[in-house]
Amino acid sequence: MHWASWQDFWAMGGSGRYVWGAYGLVALALATEVMMLRARVRRAREMARRTSDWSKKETQ
Repeated sequence: MHWASWQDFWAMGGSGRYVWGAYGLVALALATEVMMLRARVRRAREMARRTSDWSKKETQ
């Protein structure tokens, strides 16, 4: 496809709202997934650290 201007590109023949909305939702979903994964890794590391500390106390 060839667009005459940037405005035509963003409008995409009248479907721009749906196309860019879909891209926006995917970007939001990916960002949310990354944030949730980081939080889960942080919790797992904290749990492993606590478990390690607890097992060290029992052996003393």
